[in-house]
Amino acid sequence: MLRIILAASHLLALAIGLGGVWARARALGRVRPGAGAEALGPVFAADAFWGIAALLWLGTGLARWLMGTEKDSGYYPSNHFFLAKMGLFVVILLLELRPMITLARWRRQAAAGKAPDTAAAGALGTISYLEAAIVIVMVFFASLMARGYGVAA
Repeated sequence: MLRIILAASHLLALAIGLGGVWARARALGRVRPGAGAEALGPVFAADAFWGIAALLWLGTGLARWLMGTEKDSGYYPSNHFFLAKMGLFVVILLLELRPMITLARWRRQAAAGKAPDTAAAGALGTISYLEAAIVIVMVFFASLMARGYGVAA
């Protein structure tokens, strides 16, 4: 039963995360320079879903790997598609640094009643769309990996 719960939670994280990062990109595209803090509500909400998904992905992914609920834990580090998927995950983490830092600053400023400088909204939206595309590629790698492709000979 744990296997099913972890697998389903891992897949739900995909839906939450892809929806969250896509919604964040769209919301950022609607933010105009000089917009007040109230215009950032949808951005912050979507970003929260993206963050929740990241935690869920990490937690369930590590549990599935280390607890061996799907495959023996040695299978993963020897699988090229798993390694590629993890490489893309690292790329997302690196891309996420700017949005994470910027949105945290905007949250603090909005909470203090100050109008954040939203000039970077367009760039953050582009990063979010790129992250969404990478997540989609990761799904293909995960599907290949789960079916036994990419195992080192």
